[in-house]
Amino acid sequence: MVPELFSERLRLRGHCANDHAAATDLWQQPEVYRFILPEAPSSQDVWLRLLRYSGLWDFFGFGYWAVEERESEAYIGQIGFADFRRGLVGFDTSVPEAGWVIHPRYSGRGLATEAMRVACDWLDRQSFAERSFCLIDPGNLPSRRIADKLGYRLALTTPMGEKTAGVYLRSRVAS
Repeated sequence: MVPELFSERLRLRGHCANDHAAATDLWQQPEVYRFILPEAPSSQDVWLRLLRYSGLWDFFGFGYWAVEERESEAYIGQIGFADFRRGLVGFDTSVPEAGWVIHPRYSGRGLATEAMRVACDWLDRQSFAERSFCLIDPGNLPSRRIADKLGYRLALTTPMGEKTAGVYLRSRVAS
């Protein structure tokens, strides 16, 4: 069961089949995929991503949420935590990996940070997660800024395919 979370402007909820069109539109935006994927994913790739998100919750008790703007109920992004078994050099990835994507139409308003704050607060209340990490392409300044606001700190850089990524760590914040 995916917990429903709220912030002042946002609702975080589990994904559903009806999210496919909006999620495909999200992932077709170059600003969304350029630091993550070499090209825009197909509609089928996005569908498989949504199925993977549901599986994360079943397997691990954490996963990705669909992010909606509360006022308009518009689907604006995907945020959450995963266990992608990346096998990164020099880093144990047995802790939740944070990630976020917000549609460029909604960027610059602090919504990714707001959504991830709610998600990190939720994660901090879970007994299984003493820390989390995120991977960020060195050129992705907006994501680096969000990570910093959330308390993620650069721990190391690691090869990821033909690129290098920063591994940023965040320890649980006591409540």
